[in-house]
Amino acid sequence: MRRSVLLLLTTVNVLVTGGAGYLGCCLVRLLLESGHHVRVLDSLLHGGEPLLGFWHKPQFEFVFGDIRDLPTLRASLDQIDSVVHLAAIVGDPACARDPIHAREVNLDASLALLQECCKRQIEKFVFASTCSNYGRMPGAEEYVDEQSPLSPLSVYAETKVAFEEALLTGNDNSRPAVTSLRLATLYGVSPRMRFDLTVNEFTFDMLCKGHLVVFGEQFWRPYIHVRDAARAFCEILQAPASQEPEVYNVGATDQNFRKSDLIEFIRPYAPNATIDVVRKAGDLRDYRVCFDKIAKRLGFRPAYSVQQGIAEVAKLVRSRVIENPAGSRFRN
Repeated sequence: MRRSVLLLLTTVNVLVTGGAGYLGCCLVRLLLESGHHVRVLDSLLHGGEPLLGFWHKPQFEFVFGDIRDLPTLRASLDQIDSVVHLAAIVGDPACARDPIHAREVNLDASLALLQECCKRQIEKFVFASTCSNYGRMPGAEEYVDEQSPLSPLSVYAETKVAFEEALLTGNDNSRPAVTSLRLATLYGVSPRMRFDLTVNEFTFDMLCKGHLVVFGEQFWRPYIHVRDAARAFCEILQAPASQEPEVYNVGATDQNFRKSDLIEFIRPYAPNATIDVVRKAGDLRDYRVCFDKIAKRLGFRPAYSVQQGIAEVAKLVRSRVIENPAGSRFRN
């Protein structure tokens, strides 16, 4: 990547793995708007259309390839200062469908990427982890935080926890400044739209199908808008590098909800929708998360509420901008 002398002190060359994804394309836009040079490495498993909005920008580069391919991975790191690692097989269903593939991508390739970053003395490494790592909170009235034990209950969370441990416990002096961001469950409109995320899916099903089947409606989860999550990555990149590995939960404490709460938020948009509640014994994830650390340390607070996200998604599905929201391309 080329940088002018005038921008040398303020511009960072950032590699975003998985930059064409639901979160990645929102993050790339913010980084470009902040003046950074951005290179995306992506296999385009779900298409490359989300990148078209900034394809013309001279500070944007794209590398097509699988993160498991070591020569491609190495080439993508040339002249890079910081890495945001989003590339993954995302979500419990996708990982459960092919756990070997999930571990190859989410763990093995991530470890190879970290090793290459150490060799090249990359300055910062920011990892997209998940609040699913917590699995289940210890008590019905309690909240988990960054110091709470991790109890992954899915292949997806297991791979995230395993890489997090490798990322945060190494003592190699050549390592970048590393930060793991444990994201709340994402929602909202993105150029790479997904309708298989809880808030988006519930909104779509109630408005378009008039019927929703809910599993485990009593369990708690935290939620964050995809654009707020992207902003958290930007703020970590712009903050002074930490001398010690850092972990932040990313979200807001008042944005923990049960699935039954989400239904009530959506009800005004779909008053006639029918709801079938199924008590789910197999998926025991149940956690309310405290987000005080990122608020106090970085002053980060989400700009969007779940209710605002629901309104945004409802407006999208009613607009018919997306011809077939039920299509597989909008799901992982």
